[in-house]
Amino acid sequence: MNGFAELTYVLCALTALSCTVLLLRAFTRSHMRLLLWSGIFFAALTIENVILFIDMVIFPTTMDLSLSRNVVALFGLMVLLIGLIWDTRAS
Repeated sequence: MNGFAELTYVLCALTALSCTVLLLRAFTRSHMRLLLWSGIFFAALTIENVILFIDMVIFPTTMDLSLSRNVVALFGLMVLLIGLIWDTRAS
């Protein structure tokens, strides 16, 4: 792999992590539940990007972590979707 792919994986994980931190910090100040659901979603995206880095860079040929990446992404999407539906019904 070239250096740009590894850099992209790392930057995506750091971006998702910074979004997670900012959203959860905002949630602790305002207690708006949409910020909580979004923060959990971005936490799942951070974990997914870390697993992607491990899968593609550290163990590119010996392991296939695509199932675990997809499960984490699905969990994050489900949390966000359930949170959005729950907040819409509560309003």
